[in-house]
Amino acid sequence: MRILIIGGVAAGTKVAAKLKRENRGDEVLILTKSEDISYAGCGLPYYVSNVIHERSQLIVNTPAAFEKLTGAKVKTGVEVTALDREAKKVTAVDLKTQEEAEYSYDKLVIATGASPIVPPLPGVDLKNVFCMRTPQDAEDLRKAVESGNIKRAVIAGGGFIGLEVAENLKEKGIRTTVIDMASHIMPGFDPEMAEYVENYLADIGIMAMTDTKLEGVEGTDKVEKVKTSRRAIKADALILSLGIRANTGFLADTGIELAPNKTILVDEHLRTSDEDIYAAGDCAMVVNRMTGERAWSPMGSSANIEGRILAQNLEGADISYPGVLGTGVVKLPGLNAGRTGLTEAAAKAAGHDVITVLGAVDDKAHYYPGAGSFIVKMIADKTTREFLGIQVLGKGAVDKMVDIAVVALSMKATVNQLEHLDFAYAPPFSTAIHPFGHMINVLLNKMEGKLDSFTPAEFQEGAAESYTILDAGLTPAIEGAEFINPAEVEGELQNHPKDEKLLLVCTKGRRAYLLQNRLKYFGYTNTKVLEGGTMFNGTELTEE
Repeated sequence: MRILIIGGVAAGTKVAAKLKRENRGDEVLILTKSEDISYAGCGLPYYVSNVIHERSQLIVNTPAAFEKLTGAKVKTGVEVTALDREAKKVTAVDLKTQEEAEYSYDKLVIATGASPIVPPLPGVDLKNVFCMRTPQDAEDLRKAVESGNIKRAVIAGGGFIGLEVAENLKEKGIRTTVIDMASHIMPGFDPEMAEYVENYLADIGIMAMTDTKLEGVEGTDKVEKVKTSRRAIKADALILSLGIRANTGFLADTGIELAPNKTILVDEHLRTSDEDIYAAGDCAMVVNRMTGERAWSPMGSSANIEGRILAQNLEGADISYPGVLGTGVVKLPGLNAGRTGLTEAAAKAAGHDVITVLGAVDDKAHYYPGAGSFIVKMIADKTTREFLGIQVLGKGAVDKMVDIAVVALSMKATVNQLEHLDFAYAPPFSTAIHPFGHMINVLLNKMEGKLDSFTPAEFQEGAAESYTILDAGLTPAIEGAEFINPAEVEGELQNHPKDEKLLLVCTKGRRAYLLQNRLKYFGYTNTKVLEGGTMFNGTELTEE
C-alpha cells in the first residue's frame, strides 16, 4: 500500500513509524514544509533560557536518521499546495527551486499541524517581534536575548506557551509583561484559579494584563513600544503567542469537511469525509471524550496517541479514538499548574448538577525537606456523583494529581469509587492520606452535608457579607477577627448565639472544618467554612 503523509512533526512521524512497524512492506513517504522533522515544540521556551543547551537536543530525529530507523521516506522543504481527490494525488512545491511535483497515494494522511497567528497590525514586521512555534523561532529569540539588547519584553497571549516563555525570559533577567484579551490567563482553568496565578506572577515580577488587546507595535526599525487597548508599554521585544491556526488552506476547494476554525473534521477512526484520507494532530478536530462534543486540543501528547491509532486503522484495525480531556500542565517560576476534565463552567454547560470544592493540602509529608502544598479544585456531579475534573496549583508534582484524575475520568469513575484507592506512600513522595484522596474526602464531606462551606468564587461574590469571621488558624492571623482554637471549644461560644452566621477561616481550611464540626455538635446552625482559607483567599478578610 502506498501511504502519503503530509507533515512531519508529531502526528506525521508517529503515523509513519507505526505503519512501518505494522507492515514493513508499505510504501510510506512524508512530505514536510520544514527542514526539521520530529522536533520538540513544547521544549522551545526552555531553549531560549539555555535550560536546554543545544538546538540539536530539540530534534528527536533528523530525516536521515528517521529513514534509517523506520524505513519510511522523508522529503523536506516541500509544501503541498493542492489535492486532487479523484486522481488521488497531491501537488507540492519545492521551496528552494519552486519546482512543482505530483505525488500519488492509496491512502493519504494529513498531519500539517498549525501555524502561529500573526495579526495584521502596524509594526508586527519590525525587528524583535518573535513567534514560538519552530526551533528557528526559539533560536532567533535566544540570540536576541543573548545579545544583551533586550531588557523588557511583552508577551501577547497568556496560554501555556506564552507563560513558559515568560518564565524563561524572567530567568534571563528580562522584565516581562503578559497581555491577554481574555478576562484571565490560562484557558482551561476556572476564573478564581487563574486569578490566583495572576496575583502570584505579579508578586514575582511578571505582570499579567488581562482584558487587554494588542493593537500594534511602535519603533523605528525595531520594537520600542507595544500598543495595547489600555496603554503603550515600553519594550525591546514582542513575543506573539496569540494561538495557532490549522495549516489546511490547500484543502479549501477539495470538499474535505472542515470545522468553522478550518480544522479537519474526523471520525472516531481519524478518517475525514473522504474514506481514503485521514488526519491527526493540530490540524484535526476530534471530540471531547466526556461530552462527545467536537473539541480541538492541539497538544503533542494527543498527536502521538492519534497517530498511533490512525496507523493501526490504516492496516485494518478497528480502533476508536475516545477523544481528548483537555489535559494540560505548565511550569511557572516556583509554581506549577495542571488541569484535566471539565471546568465548573463547562460542567454546568453540559447539564451537570455541579458541585465543587477547593482546598489546600500538603504535597508530601510536611516534615520532609522541600514539602509544599497543592491548591486543588475538584468538580463533580452532585446527583450522579460522577467525577468531572480537577485543577491543581503547587510547586510540586501537580502532574501526578492530574494524571490520577485522567484515569478516573477515562474510567468514568464516581467520587465514591475514588474514596479508598491504595496510593503509594513514603514521606519523600506523598502524605499518608494521599493529597488526591484527601481532596476526595473533602468533596464527599461537602456532598454529604458534613462540610458547609463557601467556595472562593462565592466569597468573592459577597456570599459571606453578613457573616462574622472567626479565625481558626494555629495562631491569630486575621486582623480584626476573633481567634478561636478548635481544640479548646467544649461548648457554646461566648458572645455568639447558636443561630449567628459565622464564617470560619484558617490557613488551609482543615482547622476551620474541625471547628465547624464541634460547633455543629454544640448546636450551631449557621456556620460556613471558607474553602482554601487564607492561603488561597489572602488575609484581607476583615469586615468593612
